[in-house]
Amino acid sequence: MSRVELESFLKSFILFFSSLGILIASLFYINYTKEIQTLDERIFSQMRVCSFDLKCEQFKIDFLEKSHKELYTLYKNEEGLSSYYPIPNSQKYILLLHLNADKYNQQLKKLQNKAIWDFSAILIIVIVLSVLFSVYALYPLRNALLLTQEFIKDILHDFNTPLASLRLNSSMLKREIGENEKINRMEQSIENILNLQQHLRSYLHNHTMQKEEFDLQTLLEQHIYLLEKNYPKIHFTTEIQSTKLLTNKKAFSRIIDNILTNAAKYNKTQGSVSAVYDARNKNLRIIDTGKGIKAPQRIFERFYKEQERGIGIGLHIVKKLCDEIGVKIDVQSEISKGTTFTLNLSRLTLD
Repeated sequence: MSRVELESFLKSFILFFSSLGILIASLFYINYTKEIQTLDERIFSQMRVCSFDLKCEQFKIDFLEKSHKELYTLYKNEEGLSSYYPIPNSQKYILLLHLNADKYNQQLKKLQNKAIWDFSAILIIVIVLSVLFSVYALYPLRNALLLTQEFIKDILHDFNTPLASLRLNSSMLKREIGENEKINRMEQSIENILNLQQHLRSYLHNHTMQKEEFDLQTLLEQHIYLLEKNYPKIHFTTEIQSTKLLTNKKAFSRIIDNILTNAAKYNKTQGSVSAVYDARNKNLRIIDTGKGIKAPQRIFERFYKEQERGIGIGLHIVKKLCDEIGVKIDVQSEISKGTTFTLNLSRLTLD
């Protein structure tokens, strides 16, 4: 089950379960209140019968002088239940019947236990129904996702032939006429399409279960080595020791590649990009001296971009991959001074 499907399942389950749960809890509360009223009425009826023959061991019997207490009325307080009755041929005294709080609470406890057991049994049935409902509601979404994924995969596969032809013809054209700004822009567009293709492939794959062990320092040095060739005017530095990670290497490489590439692409001439690892807090920071980001809180939104280049999907995919493999990502930026991406790798490190 993918992350989107799991989220949809949980939301459907919570909605269905909470709705039925609140309804059933309300009905049980109303029924429990009525059960208490029925218990009080039954005790009151027993007291009235007892007032005639006084044959009732559960009640305490006493004779009191007449007071302002109403006769044939049930009184309930912290001491228990009480009721007052007249004594035939007596103008001075009245009869008091009292059920102490302990005996009354014992009967209430039986009602509570029965209500809890009944409510628990119904709640289990509701949970089962909620799961079945959520699974049933998930089927249309799952089918739509599968169709979308298959469609995207087919398109990505069909991209290969025209892209290969474009790259071949652009290189042949450059060989014939030499360096040309239009050809360079065409090659850059082809590279953007290839990057988009890789992003889409990463977006489709589920990386949470495919884990392998690799060294963070080696991985960073390999990426920086390739970037130094493409961006010779950018100064790259690393402050990192050998650190073992256990996660999906392709997904993590895609994250690092995207952040490092953006740091170099949107940097200033003779700028710098630094990768610093804090072993104590297990944080990897990628720091650049570039243009900065106007709205750092929005950069992970799909299709949001602040530059003309790109389509605004790269960092959205980075955030998705970070969520999948358990990396917490944060960004701090200041216009004209640079940007810092912080990746917390505490869930990935083996050291």
